[in-house]
Amino acid sequence: MTDTSLFFKIAAELKIDAKQVKSTVELLDEGATVPFISRYRKEVTGSLDEVQVMTIKNEIERLRQLEQRREAILKSIEGQGKLTEELSDKILAAETLSTIEDLYLPYKPKRRTKATAAREKGLEPLAQLILAQETKELFPEAVKFVNKELGVEHPDDALAGARDIIAEIISEDAVVREGMRVLFKKSAIIKTKVIRGKEEEGQKFEDYFEWEEPLMSCPSHRMLAMRRGEKEDFLILDIIIDDELAHEQIKKQFIKTRNECA
Repeated sequence: MTDTSLFFKIAAELKIDAKQVKSTVELLDEGATVPFISRYRKEVTGSLDEVQVMTIKNEIERLRQLEQRREAILKSIEGQGKLTEELSDKILAAETLSTIEDLYLPYKPKRRTKATAAREKGLEPLAQLILAQETKELFPEAVKFVNKELGVEHPDDALAGARDIIAEIISEDAVVREGMRVLFKKSAIIKTKVIRGKEEEGQKFEDYFEWEEPLMSCPSHRMLAMRRGEKEDFLILDIIIDDELAHEQIKKQFIKTRNECA
């Protein structure tokens, strides 16, 4: 996306003319500060106030970063020979950095995992067979993947490796990740408790020695205080959601209702 396209995008959000955005960005790129632009360059920006100029500054920085990352990710996946038209369209349509990163995650170079080891043992086809859910008789299929030279001693080993691959596939799925993000935002609970033996030393965090509240309603100053207490080793902080709700959300995407095999 070109800078011109970004100007129109920001202009639509602020309900101003794209020329005003372009002029403001040019001044910012030249090194002018937000207060200077809003006070002394009104004739150039069309009388934008300081809040509008700051918004333009933040948005152009965010969008440029987004486009840079988008370009790098497309280049990386293309270099791997895995960039399909569908994937490219999804990446190009993504509006946020988190969405782009979620789409990139399955293709991102990563450290060695259990799933990596399972794939090296040739268990990817078994994992895909399980995901397809076209048979309930998995043990006979798993027998075909027994290979002592590769460390697959028993059909149970093959099934365990396939589960590791499936777990990674699900955890890297962009739709699942966005769904979990929304679930956390809407229903997560933040809990804190004091670390045993730190009660006296951590008196300044006494309010959070035994605290619980919905994450969505937690004000920023309270969150910062709890995070500080955790960082200074006085508090244990947990952010939790209903496991059953999370599992149901994932099942809706991956479990096919036409049969009961898992």
